[in-house]
Amino acid sequence: MPTEPGKTKFQVDLRQHLRSQNISDNMVHLICEIAEASKYVINAIRTGDLGVAGTSNLYGEEQLALDVLSDRIMRKRLIHSGVVCNIASEEMDEIFEVTSNPQGMFSVAYDPLDGSSLVDVNLAVGTIVGIYQGCDLLQPGRNMVGAMYILYGPRVSLVYSVGKGVFEFTMNQLMEYTLTRENVRMKPAGDIYSPGGLRKKYSPENENFIRYLEDKGSKLRYSGGFVPDINQILMKGKGVFMYPALDDAPVGKLRLLFELNPMAFLIEQAGGSATNGEVRILDVNPEGLDQRCPVYIGCKEDVAKAGQFLKGEC
Repeated sequence: MPTEPGKTKFQVDLRQHLRSQNISDNMVHLICEIAEASKYVINAIRTGDLGVAGTSNLYGEEQLALDVLSDRIMRKRLIHSGVVCNIASEEMDEIFEVTSNPQGMFSVAYDPLDGSSLVDVNLAVGTIVGIYQGCDLLQPGRNMVGAMYILYGPRVSLVYSVGKGVFEFTMNQLMEYTLTRENVRMKPAGDIYSPGGLRKKYSPENENFIRYLEDKGSKLRYSGGFVPDINQILMKGKGVFMYPALDDAPVGKLRLLFELNPMAFLIEQAGGSATNGEVRILDVNPEGLDQRCPVYIGCKEDVAKAGQFLKGEC
């Protein structure tokens, strides 16, 4: 196995790779179960109903049929995995208890289909997953034991970490995940920026940070999907994504438990950084399933510079 970042020249499947990582059999099984569930999710995306489901999630947002179906697929797989005690989904109103016996088991927080409103215009979407040991989901993200996302784009890719670096797998013609990049690393600074939210609702400090990025030659790359935007920054090894506090959304838009914690875990494992502008995302203590945070995530120097602008130091 090569150790340098980039593509591997050997065909290594997901289960084979996980078994080489010196992690528990239960963790291997859990990640493989999520990978299997993603095969049904991608089929639903390709062939499923693009209409609304006629229901709302706990945020009062209208659910799409694909949201509901993707959640059902993922939840069923996790419930029957035999290694999960608690489940929290962005599409569920409360934590679902699978078993009260946490011995050797995990709790999973996930967004089954992040960016689902982009499916009808054929843009990339994804699944985001955070994994915790035991039955406590409402704890800081630094306590996660694993995180992953699956990107449903022109290629289907799975990116994961269990605290031993970041690895990318790509689905082949047989719908098997094989290793394509290992030890993915971020550069200290980059030349890509992905700004979420309407700029007219930015604070002057955030607007000044954007001008700084533009002045240093950063290119605007924003798809409207959190998974593809983070994947671009992570796989190119450079750039910063931000969804700041807005005039009408002082705590931002993105959910701490289902979106920010898993992505912050992965970016940090690749040598990057993620903050809410003041403190590390992984140090924020969640007060409920619906907690949101502003976020600045990507290259360490760019994220640090955002914090300086917010403090009025630049």
